[in-house]
Amino acid sequence: MNLHEYQGKTILKSFGVSIQEGLVADSAESAYEAALHLTEKTGTEWFVLKAQIHAGGRGKGIVTETGSHGVVLAKGIDKVKDVASGILGGHLVTAQTSAQGKLVNKVLVAQDVYYPGESEIEEFYVSVLLDRSSGKNIIMYSPEGGMDIEAVAENTPDLIYTETIDPGVGLQAFQARRIAFNLGLTGMAYKQMSKFIFKLYDAYVGCDASMFEINPVLKTSDNKIIAVDSKVSLDENALYRHPDYADMRDKSEEDPTELEADEIGLSYVNLDGNVGCMVNGAGLAMATMDIIKLSGGEPANFLDVGGTADAARVEQAFRIILKDKAVKAILVNIFGGIVRCDRVAQGVVDAYKNMGNIDVPIIVRLQGTNATEAKKLIDESGLEVTSVILLQEAADAVAAVVA
Repeated sequence: MNLHEYQGKTILKSFGVSIQEGLVADSAESAYEAALHLTEKTGTEWFVLKAQIHAGGRGKGIVTETGSHGVVLAKGIDKVKDVASGILGGHLVTAQTSAQGKLVNKVLVAQDVYYPGESEIEEFYVSVLLDRSSGKNIIMYSPEGGMDIEAVAENTPDLIYTETIDPGVGLQAFQARRIAFNLGLTGMAYKQMSKFIFKLYDAYVGCDASMFEINPVLKTSDNKIIAVDSKVSLDENALYRHPDYADMRDKSEEDPTELEADEIGLSYVNLDGNVGCMVNGAGLAMATMDIIKLSGGEPANFLDVGGTADAARVEQAFRIILKDKAVKAILVNIFGGIVRCDRVAQGVVDAYKNMGNIDVPIIVRLQGTNATEAKKLIDESGLEVTSVILLQEAADAVAAVVA
């Protein structure tokens, strides 16, 4: 589950991580009120307004309706309302969104932390995530933080460092010190960064995150180390341990069709293809997507109907798939283990009759318990449904449709 910046910072602060203070607002008026509170709390006179969407690159992104960027500095409290109006209600297009962009419902009004002082201001990149190849958490970091970290990784990969954490002992003090050293810090900033890394790792583990990305981590002009941004993904499988985090879910940021599928208990992911998939079991679903690719088609979705694929569930799955107007065919691939194939076949027939407006070819492959009865049921239904037995036959049928 992805979080907004302000939500990620709330979690970070609860674990003692120093952050850029800010308040979230959903209107120009509330943004102004937030700025007033920040002035009273921090003394800041300039304010950074940041669009809150689930996408990176907001600083370079453009709000299509106004031409405003997604991150704007308001040089005075009298500028806050105008800046907020240029961001809120518009669609922000970044390198990580579609061409239509994402609707901005909230802005984070944050204190200005780039104030002049005795030492140089520096930006770093720090993230904590799981390295699946080793099965261990890693801290990835770079002295070249900021908006162009992707360019750093591509052009100067030697400036990207990693620290692997042994799960048996956790993050060690020498590792935190090594990170601070590799970032080129000395004195008070060196000590502050070491503490920052420990608290950041505690936050990552403590909230069952799958990723914490802070870009930038800022060394202020008075040698404080603070998180200026936060990109956080939580492990949805662990949300039962964190009901307060589960309440942070922003459904307006999610695909509406995926949301609908989730509410009725279907595992569905929308993809950019032309062949709809209805399968039971994640492994078989992946294999089905592969066979579609090999046949010349492109899977339009991942859809696992689970082990209770009765008539009602099959009909719901059909309705979800057909919401995608790019679908040219539907491949139903069911292995009858827990679920009987004849029950699924009856579900296909009932759904076809109930919906009455399925205008794309349907290819059905049923193998396992009562597969023979299932094929007979479909073949004798009189419906325009192609029944196959082998996976290769399914591939050939898909190829004939999408050619």
